[in-house]
Amino acid sequence: MLCMGGDQVEEAVAHAAKVLRTAVGRDWSVKAGGLDWSCLETAEHVAGCLVAYAGQLTARETETWVPFEVTFDEGSGPEDAVRVIESAGGLVSAVVRTTPPGVRAFHPYPYGSADARGFAAMATAELLLHTHDIGQALGVDAEPPPAALCEAVLAWLFPQVMPARTPDEHWATLLWATGRGSLAGRPRLDKWRWHNALSIPAGRVTLREVSPAAAADLAMGGAGGLTWIEGGPFDGTRRAAEGVAKAYASGVHRPEWGMFALVRTEDEVAVGGMGFHGPPDEEGVAEVGYDLAVGARGRGYASEALRSLSDWALARPGVSALLAVIDHANEPSQAVVTRAGYVRASDRENARAYLRRA
Repeated sequence: MLCMGGDQVEEAVAHAAKVLRTAVGRDWSVKAGGLDWSCLETAEHVAGCLVAYAGQLTARETETWVPFEVTFDEGSGPEDAVRVIESAGGLVSAVVRTTPPGVRAFHPYPYGSADARGFAAMATAELLLHTHDIGQALGVDAEPPPAALCEAVLAWLFPQVMPARTPDEHWATLLWATGRGSLAGRPRLDKWRWHNALSIPAGRVTLREVSPAAAADLAMGGAGGLTWIEGGPFDGTRRAAEGVAKAYASGVHRPEWGMFALVRTEDEVAVGGMGFHGPPDEEGVAEVGYDLAVGARGRGYASEALRSLSDWALARPGVSALLAVIDHANEPSQAVVTRAGYVRASDRENARAYLRRA
C-alpha cells in the first residue's frame, strides 16, 4: 500500500532541508520559479501551510481556517527559513500520527474537509513542490525526491491522473500534474487542483471515498487502511476495489464515481463497500453497487448509506438517474434499494433493474 502519514511528511522535510541548505548562500530575494513570491516568501508560505494544517487538525476546525498565520522574524535569512520548515514539519507529522481515525478538519479543496492522511499528503506536496520552485530559481541542481514519495502524493491527491509507468517518471508526473512541467502525450496544464477524499454522512455510518492506493491494497487482500468488522471486507468489496485500482492504472478513474467504504460512526469499524461502476453515461445515468460483510447485514446500514449516496449523486450537475441491477433471487438487496427510494424498471441482462431519478 502507498502509505501516507507522519513518516512521509518527515521524509519530505528531510529532502527539502537537504536541497535548501545547498543554497543558503544565494540570493533568496529573487522570485521562486513560476511564482510571484520571492524564495524567502515561498519558504515562509511552506512553513505557514504546515503549521496551519497542524492547527486545523488539533482544533478539529470544520468550518473555516483557524485565524492565525506564520511569519518569519524580521531579518531572518535562508538558514532560519530552513530551520522553521523543519520545526513546522515536525509539528504536522506529530499531529498526523496522533489524530484519531475519522477526524476531519476544514480545507477548501474540493469538499471543505480532509482527514489526517489528506493533510499529510498536502503537507508533503507543499514541501516537495515549493522546494523545487526555490531550487529552480536559485540554480540548485538537486536530485528528485524519493520516487515512492512522489507516487504516494499522486495516488492520494491526484487520483484522476494516470500514474507513471516507471519509478523514474513519478516526479515528472507530479510536476506535470501541478502545472510545472511537460509530459509526452499530455497537454501542459495551466490550472489544477488536488483532490481530498470525499466523506458523506449517512446516519449510523459514513461513506468514505476509497483512494486508489487504498483500493489497490484491498484488492490484494489488505485492509486498505481500515479496521474491518469480523468477516470483512466481503468478496464484492474486494472486486470493486480491484476495479478502482485498474481504472486508476489506466488513467480512467474519476474521483467521486468510484468506491466508498461504509464506516460505523460509533467505533470507526468498516462494515462494507458501496459506490459506482463508473461516472454517469451520456444520458446522465450512473450504476450503483454495494456489499456488506455478513456480520453487518440486516441492520439497515446499506439502506441508510444508499439513500445518502443517492441524494449526493443526484444533486451533481448532469446526473439524471441512478441504476441498480440485482439478481432475481437477491431479495434482501432488492429491499435495500426500495427503502432508498428506487423503483422497479425493465429487467436488464436477466436481472431486476431499479431506478431512482433526479
